[in-house]
Amino acid sequence: MDLILLIKAFILGIVEGLTEFLPISSTGHLILVGDLLNMNDEKGKVFAIAVQVGAILAVCWEYRRKIATVVMGLPSQKSAQKFTLNLAIAFMPLAVLGLLFGKIIKAELFKPVPVALAFIVGALVIIWAEKRQHNIRVQEVEDLSWLDALKLGLAQAFALIPGTSRSGATIIGGLLFGLSRKAATEFSFFLAIPTLLLASAYDVYKHRELFDLATDAPPFAVGFIAAFISALIAIKALLRYISHHDFIVFAWYRIVFGLVVLVTASSGLVQWSA
Repeated sequence: MDLILLIKAFILGIVEGLTEFLPISSTGHLILVGDLLNMNDEKGKVFAIAVQVGAILAVCWEYRRKIATVVMGLPSQKSAQKFTLNLAIAFMPLAVLGLLFGKIIKAELFKPVPVALAFIVGALVIIWAEKRQHNIRVQEVEDLSWLDALKLGLAQAFALIPGTSRSGATIIGGLLFGLSRKAATEFSFFLAIPTLLLASAYDVYKHRELFDLATDAPPFAVGFIAAFISALIAIKALLRYISHHDFIVFAWYRIVFGLVVLVTASSGLVQWSA
């Protein structure tokens, strides 16, 4: 068993869990950290996507009662049917665009410098959105219409650009569309379940020839567990944070982090991938 590989998997799992549900781009962080750990080859990119399953399991655990209620109510309860339909509608834009352009995006944009630029641009969007007056008309996720779900799905699709942040795009889009912080944040959590589970399954299946069960199962297990625990901590912390704060602090973090990558790249201090 390769101890170094297990340590790298643990680090990537922690990074995934801590960043998946914050508006700072887990994919962007995984690309950057993977580059530093020399795990940014094709196999490393697939691992970075697959380890998201650990973070999704944390959402499922945190909202297990809500999920169980929806599943049990699907045959007869209109509220459960509406909620599930909204998730399906919101999922479709990213799924369709991902299938059409995913290969090109992964080849051209899964690199540190484009990610750093997306960090900064995304930060400016967050600041702009937070400075606007928020007219809240949707307090809870149960109050979303199918049109609201479609708008949120289109917002999430911007996250195909690594460094944008799937949760950030969905949450900030929600604020612009009239959702409360709580409703926008929770819907981003629920939308992550089908989005990331299907994306992970599809990517692993498509690149299954890269992996050997005997040698790759341990690092995947370590990554999943690390992502699950750290994501559970991040989810609880974010829900407490948004009850009293806006997202400006995450925007400044994105700007500083993006500038550090750009400066180290231009100066040669860090030999980032092209």
